Amino acid sequence: MAASTGPVLAIGAITLVNNVVLNNGPAGQQQQLPAVRIAIATGIAALGLAFWENFMPRTATAVAWLALVTTLMVRIEPNTPAPLESLANWYGKT
Repeated sequence: MAASTGPVLAIGAITLVNNVVLNNGPAGQQQQLPAVRIAIATGIAALGLAFWENFMPRTATAVAWLALVTTLMVRIEPNTPAPLESLANWYGKT
């Protein structure tokens, strides 16, 4: 397994949990569509970075980690809080 695969899989898991579990994503039949899109995008990104890692290993790994940090801090959808915002809101409620 490539060194960039772990961070990319973490990005997919964090995005899925943030959209569906923490922020009450769409219910029912509509809920499966974002999950499928996230899984497909995660797989494509993991394969792409693994391929890139054959030629430039340090750069591909750095891009994967940078993407993970960015995913934690930046809102992907304007109405959905970033994962760290969701975690801060959840922690403040308990």
